[in-house]
Amino acid sequence: MTDPQGRTGSAREAVLGRIRDAHRLAPPPDLPYEAIARDYRRERSSTTEELVELLVDRLVDYKARVRRSTPDELATTIAAALAEQGARTVAVPPGVEQGWFEQTDVDVRRDRPDEGAGLTVDTLDGLDGVVTACALAVAETGTIVLDASLDQGRRLLTLVPDYHLCVVRADQVVPDVPQALALLDPVRPTTMISGPSATSDIELNRVEGVHGPRTLEVVVVS
Repeated sequence: MTDPQGRTGSAREAVLGRIRDAHRLAPPPDLPYEAIARDYRRERSSTTEELVELLVDRLVDYKARVRRSTPDELATTIAAALAEQGARTVAVPPGVEQGWFEQTDVDVRRDRPDEGAGLTVDTLDGLDGVVTACALAVAETGTIVLDASLDQGRRLLTLVPDYHLCVVRADQVVPDVPQALALLDPVRPTTMISGPSATSDIELNRVEGVHGPRTLEVVVVS
């Protein structure tokens, strides 16, 4: 056989030759961290409305449900979303505003682990969903980011229930991943959500809800 460089020999020799070429072309192992090229795009300017539209486009493409709302209509929008989902009991983090639920009669179970009243896995598994805020959202990748703040709660809250309703303010939407990472606290537990939980087996059969909510619904408030 002949490899791309015109060498003849066995497949083993061709593979080893390519490995040697890769090592030869690689940067020196003692390249200082400061010398690594960082001329990739790190910033992007867009209007808030452009970012929101891009985020919504990505979320819909990921098969997430999306609703638009204003601050004054948020309670009504949440009530409509929970009613259409058929939710009767939902979990909420300790810091979520009670006013979000003033237009619905859904049973709200507040998670208060610091007070010894944390919701257990079995309890969460029996609820119809969870409602949280977010730390920020990435427009380019359609990613919702949670950092375990009081209005987002423990990871347990958003991984066990089968339905996650997440409220995203327009001013929380950033253009791309570099801007998001610059705003996040690296020591906080961070969860990044790009659409509903889904995976595929070797035959590409899609299975949803394996390692997180089967249904993600996002309310964008602007």
